[in-house]
Amino acid sequence: MHNINFKKLMVVGMTASLLAGCEVADQSQEDGGNETGNVNEEGDVAVSEVNVDASSGVTDAVSTIDDAVVSVINMQQAAENPYGWYGSTQDGEETEDEESLQQVGTGSGAVYKVDGDTAYVFTNNHVIEGSDAVDVLLKDGTRVQAEVIGADVWTDLAVLTIDSEDVSSVAEFGNSEELAVGEPAIAIGSPLGTDFASSVTSGIISAVERSVPVDTDGDGEYDWEMTAIQTDAAINPGNSGGPLVNIAGQVIGINSMKISTSTVEGMGFAIPSNDAVDIINQLEESGEITRPVLGIGMVDLAMISQQQQESVLNVPEDIAGGVVIAEVTSGSAAAEAELAQNDIIVKFNGVDVTNGIELRQQIYDTEIGDNVEVEYYRDGSLEKTTINMRASDQAL
Repeated sequence: MHNINFKKLMVVGMTASLLAGCEVADQSQEDGGNETGNVNEEGDVAVSEVNVDASSGVTDAVSTIDDAVVSVINMQQAAENPYGWYGSTQDGEETEDEESLQQVGTGSGAVYKVDGDTAYVFTNNHVIEGSDAVDVLLKDGTRVQAEVIGADVWTDLAVLTIDSEDVSSVAEFGNSEELAVGEPAIAIGSPLGTDFASSVTSGIISAVERSVPVDTDGDGEYDWEMTAIQTDAAINPGNSGGPLVNIAGQVIGINSMKISTSTVEGMGFAIPSNDAVDIINQLEESGEITRPVLGIGMVDLAMISQQQQESVLNVPEDIAGGVVIAEVTSGSAAAEAELAQNDIIVKFNGVDVTNGIELRQQIYDTEIGDNVEVEYYRDGSLEKTTINMRASDQAL
């Protein structure tokens, strides 16, 4: 049997390949060389004439709504100059009010309705909060003055009106109750201000019906819980109030907030369109949201020390949570139902409540005029009463 020297064969084969390569290179040099890349007749690099069709569901959705998206600019009275001349000319003459306003914040919004000469814009309450005037910057760069029709701190929504003369497009609301987790979601707005107006980010619907705690008064304590759509589409400062859009270009949410920490990425939240439309219609009609109130000051039972729970409130051992009445407003619905300080509300309208957020949500789920049963502990004994729900300004 013959032994074959494979190593020699491999060396010979590799050498042949190398030689063949050299021969090709030498041949190309003899031919003068071949130019590569996209070059013109003069040998200069040129742009390709091949056009790529980059249209997609996202681009179609953006083109449907883009012209309706606006920037909302919060204008406030400028602080008095320490030298005494700010707000007046150097000759001592007073300037116009508009000249003493300065831009303090920018958010987003969208035109959602045109009625004759008036166009309606939605945005967030926190975008226009504290404003002395509000301007709206349209897609084409036109800047117009807006009027605040109404705003609601609890849902973080506001409605503005502008002249419809320069409005070219109107956004359409989609059905947020039909959203599927994983479907495309597109955010459009003005992150970091008007310099980046009409910025588009895309992602998916990460979750629906998320309960997100909110601090509405800035005291560092959560006092409301918003039901929101969660998305991983980038939501940046300035996107607030802008639309979250489905693949059909419909508004399925109004961007409101995000979780912003060094360890969290892609957690933005939007007010569902179905919830927003109800509030927007009420704001259009009356300029405010009238909700029923109990007329009490309240503290979570969990915030009360164990010693005070036992010595002052006489809380039974099996009570896991509740809302302690700190004070009762004279003439309120609670006063009429004879609720008193130190009563501990544990059930409202048949629903267990363990903290102030849950109680407030149950209150706002009732209608003015409803008769609601309330269960509470007073000095260790469980009692019941019926409250007739009414607005805060209604007299007995």
